[in-house]
Amino acid sequence: MKAHVYVTLKPSVLDPQGQTIQNALRKIGFSDVAGVRQGKYFAVSLADGLTADSARTQVERIAREVLTNPVIEEYSYRIEE
Repeated sequence: MKAHVYVTLKPSVLDPQGQTIQNALRKIGFSDVAGVRQGKYFAVSLADGLTADSARTQVERIAREVLTNPVIEEYSYRIEE
């Protein structure tokens, strides 16, 4: 089982790296890009035999307690079997 965890800055937090990427895209001709927000991606391999509920519980705890700074970041995830 594998979990895909996506961590991004909260919408209220400025994203200077995303702004830099957007500006670079405009300079090379991608003028239709209205905004860019950068983030982090984690692939977490889980032990075989976990129930779906147990996997969700563990991934949420890992994301909340280890992978994100809850003051400025939020997360989403999906689990594939």
